[in-house]
Amino acid sequence: HRRHQGVGRDGGEVTAAGGEITPLRDHFRKFALYNRWANEAIFAVAAGLSPAQLEEDRGAFFKSVCGTLNHLLVTDGLWLDRLDGRSPEGIRLDDVLHASLPSLRAARSDVDKRFIDRVYDYSEADFAVPLHFRTTAGGEVTLLLAEILAHVSNHQTHHRGQAHDLICQMLGRDAVPVLDFAIYLRTAGIGDAP
Repeated sequence: HRRHQGVGRDGGEVTAAGGEITPLRDHFRKFALYNRWANEAIFAVAAGLSPAQLEEDRGAFFKSVCGTLNHLLVTDGLWLDRLDGRSPEGIRLDDVLHASLPSLRAARSDVDKRFIDRVYDYSEADFAVPLHFRTTAGGEVTLLLAEILAHVSNHQTHHRGQAHDLICQMLGRDAVPVLDFAIYLRTAGIGDAP
């Protein structure tokens, strides 16, 4: 049991030992780092696919491995814009920003770094702030910052799982890594930092 002594700088409780408890900040930091780790792992295994395999329409929502990974890049860029107070319209969620895996991988790495940097800048109190934005179709929406970050992490896991399955179908189960969050926490997540 931790004994609490008061409120810390970010509004979180402070333990008797002086360590601040910041559950949302710590949660979203871990998920930002986890997403980077999982993205690096999926791109490493995707490098084993031929260009034809990357582009092959396998009936997924965004058709191919390349289409699915590009969708994540498009949407994460869109969310970064929204976090900056911009609401781009007319974005196509199936745009292929990068047709080659090396350029897609570099762009993915850049977006992951931007998300990590952003999440590490937030205080615990920031997660309760409402953000107003427009959908790509122009609809007005308000969500709390915590809700947006939860969506971004969940959305990445959802579509990265689709890419994982597509790669597994082509290369076999033994060729693809397990990307469970719990595995990250007890392996790469130990001491992981921006």
